[in-house]
Amino acid sequence: MAKKRKIPLRKCVVTNEMKPKKDMIRIVRNREGEVFIDPTGKKNGRGAYVTMEKAVIEKAEKENVLESVFKVSVDRTLYEELKEFIGDE
Repeated sequence: MAKKRKIPLRKCVVTNEMKPKKDMIRIVRNREGEVFIDPTGKKNGRGAYVTMEKAVIEKAEKENVLESVFKVSVDRTLYEELKEFIGDE
């Protein structure tokens, strides 16, 4: 009998829902205070996960969720990059 592997779950900082890690995109703030997308999920820094849905990203932008999570100002271009990254799913 094959052992069922545990699916790693992460909490979306926007919706507070627990979802499989593969359905999320990791955003990182490094020591220099730069905030960027981490497609590998392995970069150093403070990470936060956002659900890969356009509506969730727009809500994060509107409510400045990432700014309050990372306690730094987040450039608007990051949200544009996020929307491009997920594409029109």
